[in-house]
Amino acid sequence: MEHLFEQLQQNFSQIVGYIYPNEIELHWGILIVVYPYITGLVAGAFILASLERVFDVKEVLPTYRLALLTALAFLIVAPLPLLAHLGHPERSFEIMITPHLESAMAMFGFVYLWYLLVVLILEIWFEYRGDMVLWSRSGKGLKKYFYYLLTLGSLDTSEKALWFDQKAVKFITIIGIPSAFILHGYVGFLFGSIKANPWWSSVLMPIVFLFSAIVSGISLMILVYGITALFRSKQIDMVCIDKLASFLFYTLIIDVSLEVLDFIHRVYESVESIHIMEQMISQKLFISLVVVQLLIGTLLPLTFLAFTKLLRFPDELKRLIYFVTAILVQIGIFSTRWNVVIGGQLFSKSLRGLTHYKMELLGIEGLLISIGLLIMPLVILAILIKILPPWQDRTAAVS
Repeated sequence: MEHLFEQLQQNFSQIVGYIYPNEIELHWGILIVVYPYITGLVAGAFILASLERVFDVKEVLPTYRLALLTALAFLIVAPLPLLAHLGHPERSFEIMITPHLESAMAMFGFVYLWYLLVVLILEIWFEYRGDMVLWSRSGKGLKKYFYYLLTLGSLDTSEKALWFDQKAVKFITIIGIPSAFILHGYVGFLFGSIKANPWWSSVLMPIVFLFSAIVSGISLMILVYGITALFRSKQIDMVCIDKLASFLFYTLIIDVSLEVLDFIHRVYESVESIHIMEQMISQKLFISLVVVQLLIGTLLPLTFLAFTKLLRFPDELKRLIYFVTAILVQIGIFSTRWNVVIGGQLFSKSLRGLTHYKMELLGIEGLLISIGLLIMPLVILAILIKILPPWQDRTAAVS
C-alpha cells in the first residue's frame, strides 16, 4: 500500500495544471510511435524505387532493387507493433472474417494485404523472375530446387518473356505509388480525423505524414546503400548518392514548409487550445520537438545538404556528410512520430493541464521490445539480400 501511494505521488508530481484522474496514464506508448515510423520507411523506400522505373531517373538505378527489398523487409514487421499493443494479436484476423468497411482502423488490414501481396511481392517476383530461372539452372543441390520453386514453374527466358516482366513491373509500380500513399497517408488521416484532439485534428496531417515518409525513406536508402557497399568492399556510385541527397534536400524543404504552415494555421485560428499547446511545447516537448525534431533533425540536415550544393567537397567528405545527414534525419523523423503520438496525449480534455509519459524498459510496451522491432527489419533485409542479390551483377549466381 505504501509503495502504491509513493507511485501515485510520483505520477501526480509530474502533472501541471488540472487533469482528470483517468488521464494520468497514456493509452498509446512507444509501440504506436514505432508503427507509423516503420510504415513511413516502407512508403518512402517504395516511392524512391518508383523514381527509376516510372519516372526514368537512371541515376538511382543502383538502389532500385535494394529499395524494393528494404520496403518488403520493413513491411513484414509493420503490423507487429500494433499486434503487440493489442495484447490479443489472434483477434486481428477478425478484420478479414467480419470486415467493417467504415472503420479506418480495419481498413489497414486490407491496405496492408494489398500492398504486401499485390504490389511488393508481385513486383519483386517479376523483377527477379529471369534471374531466378538462371540461378535455378546454375545452382546445385537445395539451392537449385529452392530457386526453381520461387519461379513457380515459369522458366521462359525469351526476349518476349523478359519484356513482359519489365512491362509488368512498370505497371505494378504505377499502381504501387498511390498504394504507398494510402498505406502511410491513412495513418495521418487516422490522427487528423480525431476532432476532439486539437494536436491531431488538422487537414494537413496526412500530407505531412506522406512527405515525412518520403524523407525518411530516402535517408534510409542512403544509409542502406552506403553500408551494403562498405560490406561488399565496393565503391559508392557518387552520381547515385548525389541524386539521392538532392531528392532528400528538396523533400525535406517541402516537409518542413508543410509543418510550419500547419503551425501558422493553428496560431492564426487562435483556438482555445493554443495556450495549452504552447505550454506543452515549452515544457513537455521542448527537447523532443524544438531541439531534436526541428534543430537536429531538420535545420542541421538542411544546412549540411545546402553546403554540399554550394561548395565543392571531396567525394570522401561528401559521402560522410550525406551519411551523417541521413542519420540525423532518421532521428528527426522518429522524434516527429513521438511528438505526434505522445504529444497528443499529454494534455487533458479540459485543456487545463499536462501529464507525462513514463516509458518502461521491459514488458510488451517497453523500450527493449521497440528496439527489437526496429532491428528485426534489418535482419530480414540481410536475409532477403542473400536470397535475392540486388546488385548490378544481378545475373550472377548467388555465392
